[in-house]
Amino acid sequence: MCGRYAQSRNQHELQLAFDLPEEALPENPDPRAWPPLEDLPPDYNISPGRPVYAVLGPPPQGTGHAAPGPASLHTMRWGLVPSWAKDRNIGYRMINARSETIADKPAFRTAFRRRRCLLPADAYYEWQLVGRDGRVEPSTSPVTDPHHKKRKSKAAKKPYAIRYPDGAPLAMAGIFERWRDPEADENDPAGWLWSCAVVTTDAAPALAHIHERMPVVLPPATWSTWLDPEARPDDLLHVLARTPADAFAVDEVSTDVNTIKNNAPDLLTPVAATLGPEPDTLF
Repeated sequence: MCGRYAQSRNQHELQLAFDLPEEALPENPDPRAWPPLEDLPPDYNISPGRPVYAVLGPPPQGTGHAAPGPASLHTMRWGLVPSWAKDRNIGYRMINARSETIADKPAFRTAFRRRRCLLPADAYYEWQLVGRDGRVEPSTSPVTDPHHKKRKSKAAKKPYAIRYPDGAPLAMAGIFERWRDPEADENDPAGWLWSCAVVTTDAAPALAHIHERMPVVLPPATWSTWLDPEARPDDLLHVLARTPADAFAVDEVSTDVNTIKNNAPDLLTPVAATLGPEPDTLF
């Protein structure tokens, strides 16, 4: 599962990281046909419902045959709102799409076939459960664990930040949708909402002690396939199994990140780094 992450890069830095052209959008894009691009401040504690950056590939229909791969940067709301939804608040329950069912679940299958993206992150956060007796166990998903709520309510939560050790951005696999507010005028740009979800999978062995799920993180060699509007489902499912979890740095961080109102770079500082060196002893 992925319920919180950090993203501090500005537009220019993301354009460089994903090899994007600086001016990929039309001057006045139609909000019905193209997601917007807004300047977002660094956010070290992104929670569902917040605006996030998304990297898109070439559109399915267009003039000529654009090469697959990262093509443009946009902003969307985290929490997918299907086109048929009556209320945008359903997005708070659809922040993640399970890779095992994404091709078949009605809320996600159309986006999986037609609207895929990359969601850049400095790191994502995950929590390990700590019982009152000090025993630790991985967090679980409410989809697979009928005792999820009870288990979570009785334990403290130990947060971890998972990232590349060299600081390169994570490219989380995402899907996105376009939704029109039925109460807004069709010509009102604010009546159109573009939203996204993070694709998740079973946690790799290196991370399974923290949580049983993890976001799918795509290495650069797979970006073109994931963003290719002509990609076959079998190829997409193969890509979803390519998360380079053994390459991640896994750091325990401060419990300050547990509260969404806390938002600062030091949320990513490993706990060990904040304690300082051990004092000298006499013996």
